[in-house]
Amino acid sequence: MRLGIDIGKVIINGPAHPEGGDTAFFTGDTARLLRTPSMPGAFEAIARLVTLFDGRVWLVSKCGERVERRTLQWLAHHDFAGRTGIPPDHVRFCRQRRDKAIHCAELGITHFVDDTLEVHEALRGLVPRLYLFGSGESQPRWLEHTPTWASAEEAITATFAETAAGRGR
Repeated sequence: MRLGIDIGKVIINGPAHPEGGDTAFFTGDTARLLRTPSMPGAFEAIARLVTLFDGRVWLVSKCGERVERRTLQWLAHHDFAGRTGIPPDHVRFCRQRRDKAIHCAELGITHFVDDTLEVHEALRGLVPRLYLFGSGESQPRWLEHTPTWASAEEAITATFAETAAGRGR
């Protein structure tokens, strides 16, 4: 099993920036960018999931070149690799949301966490377990809603128990 995780509004909590939401991350200077907080519980839950998935966890994000550079700065500044166990070479970027499917196919992703329904629609039929992160969007039945990292971790961990139970039959 392999886990894929989006970055913006899943790990990086741009809307909660103390100096003006997402715009501080996207257009602010470096100091403002680095003050953008993480989603509550993200680092801790992801670290536990990295252990559960035996290191088979990747970040897959859609953004332009400038935001890609800023995202990498943010991850490095917050010691994301050291705190979660996801190495820098497990970070992938693409320019179109639908292109996350290319990365997921190459990596054999079985579980994916993203805050955008459009991404999940592109992954449907390719990635067996899809988790819509955050709040707001209504979701179809084939998608599991996980509003927080606690609920995402619980839902993802439950799939390991299901797999183990299936093997025991």
